[in-house]
Amino acid sequence: MINQEILPNLLEETQNFTIVAATKYGNEFDVKTLYDFGIKNIGENRVNAFLEKYDLLHDLDITWHFIGHLQSKKVKSVINKIDYLHSLDRMSLVEEIQKHRLLPLNCFIEVNISEEENKEGLDLKEVITFYQKIANYDKIRIVGLMGMATLTDDLTLIRKQFQRLVDLKAQINEIAEEKISYLSMGMSNDYLIAMELGATHLRLGSILFRKEE
Repeated sequence: MINQEILPNLLEETQNFTIVAATKYGNEFDVKTLYDFGIKNIGENRVNAFLEKYDLLHDLDITWHFIGHLQSKKVKSVINKIDYLHSLDRMSLVEEIQKHRLLPLNCFIEVNISEEENKEGLDLKEVITFYQKIANYDKIRIVGLMGMATLTDDLTLIRKQFQRLVDLKAQINEIAEEKISYLSMGMSNDYLIAMELGATHLRLGSILFRKEE
């Protein structure tokens, strides 16, 4: 259930940013509640959950974001229903999108800014080469970078990791024909730091939901 009490303050606090509501723990009624509050960017981590919500709510003016790991074999089922992909991280996925997408797709390159082995995303040193390699794929439009910081109370470490994404964006824009504008970084536990450092898209999930007692 959506925690409606916190939404007015949260929306005021983040008015210059795009909240992408991560609704993997919610249902279509939760999405509708968020929509009625003006949160129209909805993010899903899993293909089946996305398709279920999309089928029920596609008549609403929702901007759909896929924010989780997208398996190549599942690309065809979702790729023409989403508006943004936050997890572009390998050439096999690029090839599948190119094959099945009808119009250019807004994509964030996912970067493993925490350098944790169990995290998805490209290594920092691989991103520039990857960006250059996909430049000629006409169904891919790189609009930004996405990264997840370590889940920790160490604010200095979180800042250091987000700064890596900020610096990488600047490096890409030194060579890019079309500059990238967006940084998808910051979740419920660290979005305030992400805002300080230049995030444009905040992927907020648990903060939106009322904790069960």
